[in-house]
Amino acid sequence: MGTIDPAEAVRAALSEARRAVGTSDVPIGAVVFGSDGTVLGAAHNAREALGDPTAHAEVLALRAAAGRLRDGWRLDGCTLAVTVEPCTMCAGALVLARVARVVFGAWEPKTGAVGSLWDVVRDRRLNHRPEVIGGVLAEECGALLADFFGEQRMGQPDE
Repeated sequence: MGTIDPAEAVRAALSEARRAVGTSDVPIGAVVFGSDGTVLGAAHNAREALGDPTAHAEVLALRAAAGRLRDGWRLDGCTLAVTVEPCTMCAGALVLARVARVVFGAWEPKTGAVGSLWDVVRDRRLNHRPEVIGGVLAEECGALLADFFGEQRMGQPDE
């Protein structure tokens, strides 16, 4: 992965995800690194905060990274690190942004689109297929989600 260590990249995404703890948004974090390891964009889920169904951590981080570029929106050579396997929307966005690598923590068997339920990023019909490294710090990333959803269930009335 060049200068970017997968575990360090996911740790940065975990740090971003923790910024959502205590809010109504699912604590998922994403960070886009330039080819030299520079952080170009970072975000956590903000769907509830922004009232925007597209405000996933990955999409927000990609937008921030593209906004820092002087020569266009293509994120050639960049790495996207995220705490959980991207969904279909986010997988499509990272492919269209021409991200070179995606590194993620926890697998998401219900909605994951980077190998679990679907495999959008390796679809041979697309003109760009990033490198994928999954399951990095999966237990730590999964624990953050389990804590969030456990707290959500505790607030629900028993049926």
